[in-house]
Amino acid sequence: MKVKLIHYTKDCERLIASGAKLCYSNADLDSISSNLDDESVEKFLNMLLSMGHESPIEHTTFTFGVSGVSRSLLAQLTRHRIASYTVKSQRYVKEGQFEYVVPPEIENDESAKKIYIQTMQMEQKAYNDLTDILFKKHYDEFIKQGKDEKGAKVAAEKKAIEDARYVLPNACATTLIMTFNARSLYNFFNHRCCERAQWEIRELANEMLRLVKEVAPVLFKKCGPKCLVGPCPEGKMSCGKAPLKRKEYLGEN
Repeated sequence: MKVKLIHYTKDCERLIASGAKLCYSNADLDSISSNLDDESVEKFLNMLLSMGHESPIEHTTFTFGVSGVSRSLLAQLTRHRIASYTVKSQRYVKEGQFEYVVPPEIENDESAKKIYIQTMQMEQKAYNDLTDILFKKHYDEFIKQGKDEKGAKVAAEKKAIEDARYVLPNACATTLIMTFNARSLYNFFNHRCCERAQWEIRELANEMLRLVKEVAPVLFKKCGPKCLVGPCPEGKMSCGKAPLKRKEYLGEN
């Protein structure tokens, strides 16, 4: 897995503080950003977060580039609907030798890993064979319809891989760009940094959190699973590790 913070709102914490100042003072549009030093920015952000007033933080966005993650993770990720996603297409991009994610529990068991890799190899062969069969069929059809050789090849391959991709596994690796506003990131970290989240998306969430803390440490200082700032909401399903999680994410003893 590779995760990069490729773009974010410039001076994002000051922008949020300006919004807070507008809400709670008589400042006009020409003066909302004046006299906002680092201390006052932190004061405004702490005030907003302590009150649960999160709408001003929606004005800031963070864009991540992610590669080496599975299509299985992608299915979970896009459940977070207040975000924008651009994903490498299996419809338009042929999977030559496709890369795949190996779950740690399989990686650490030789017998399981052997079966897993053999399955990936079979999936690759099935994909290649289907692509070849469908390509020939569609190429002949396009030639009969009067397309030139180059045009027929391009159209036939696109149509072939469009159907052949159905045999590709959830493990197949993908690459994407995604953008969240900060409030949506709060929700994402609440759910996906949780110990009960699936291992791959939890790994992604923790790396995203590390990256945004580097550029907006005040804004994200208390982000992570919900148990950091209150009781665990999982009830009987709780991992029971809230004190350890607070130490891990907040540095509390």
